[in-house]
Amino acid sequence: MHKRYLVLILIILSIASLFIGVRDISPLDVFRLSEDQLQTMLLVRFPRLVSIIIAGVGMSICGLIMQQLTRNKFVSPTTAGTLDSARLGILVSLILFTSASPIQKMLVAFAFALAGTFIFMKILERIKFKDTIFIPLVGLMFGNIVSSVTTFFAYRYDLIQNMSAWLQGNFAVVIKGQYELLYISIPVLILAYIFANKFTVAGMGEEFAVNLGLNYKHVMNIGLIIVALITSVVVLTVGMIPFLGLIIPNIVTIYKGDNLRENLPYTALLGAIFVLFCDILGRILIYPYEIAIGLTVGVIGSGIFLYLLLRRKTYGL
Repeated sequence: MHKRYLVLILIILSIASLFIGVRDISPLDVFRLSEDQLQTMLLVRFPRLVSIIIAGVGMSICGLIMQQLTRNKFVSPTTAGTLDSARLGILVSLILFTSASPIQKMLVAFAFALAGTFIFMKILERIKFKDTIFIPLVGLMFGNIVSSVTTFFAYRYDLIQNMSAWLQGNFAVVIKGQYELLYISIPVLILAYIFANKFTVAGMGEEFAVNLGLNYKHVMNIGLIIVALITSVVVLTVGMIPFLGLIIPNIVTIYKGDNLRENLPYTALLGAIFVLFCDILGRILIYPYEIAIGLTVGVIGSGIFLYLLLRRKTYGL
C-alpha cells in the first residue's frame, strides 16, 4: 500500500469513469467534442466523478474516526445507527418543511445523525461487556429500530416512495446543481486532519487522555460532529452507502497500523478508489442499465466484512 500507487489507480479509474456511460464518448473525442458530448461531460460525468470521490473519502474517514474514538474496529456509520438516524432526519424535514431547501434538509438530518450517534455512544458507556462483535451488533439493532420508526412514519404520511430514494446510494441522479452540497465535507475533512492526533489520544481511553492534558469530552464531541455532518451531507446528496466506513479503515489499519494522522490520506485514497471501482462495475455489468452504488458496495462490502470477522484474530482487529 504505497501512496503513489493509490494515486495512480485513482487517476486511471477517474479517467475511465468519465468515458463510461450510455452516451458514447471516447478519450479520442476529447479535443473534438460535439455540443451534446460537452454538455454530457460538464453536466453529468464531471459532477458524478466529483461526488463519487468526495463521498468515498468522507464516509471512509468517518468510519476511521468512529473506530478510533470507540476503540472498536467494527464500528462505523453503518453499524452505529448514524446513517439510519440521518435518514430519519430527512423524513422529518419532509414532513415539517414540505418545501425545505437542501440546506434545511441537511441541517435537520445533521441534528438527527448527531443525536443518534450520541445515543449510541451513551449505550456503549453503559455496556460493560466490551466484546469486539457485540458492540456493532448493538449498533445494528439500534439502527434497525430507527429505520423501523422511519418506515412507520413514511407510510403514515405517504412518503415511502420519497424515502426509498435515500435507501440505496445512487450516483445516476447526480447532475450539476444537485451535488454541490458535498463541498461542505471538504473543510470538515480538513478539520478532521487537524484534530487527528487528538483523536488518536482520545482513542486510548478517557483516563489516559485526561492524564495527558486532553479535553476528552471536547475532542469526542468534535469527532462525532464531524461524523454526523459528513454522513448527513452524503446521505442527502447520493443516498446510503453501506459498509464503506467499516471496511476501508480496517484494510488500511492492517497495513499501516493505528496512527490516525498517518492513515487519513491512505483511507481517503482507498475509499475513493473503492467507490469508483464499484460505480464503474455497476455501470458495465448490465450495460446500458446500471446497478445502484448502494447495492454493489453493499454486496462487496458485506463480503469483506464477513472475511474480516472470520480473520479478526489473525489481523488483531
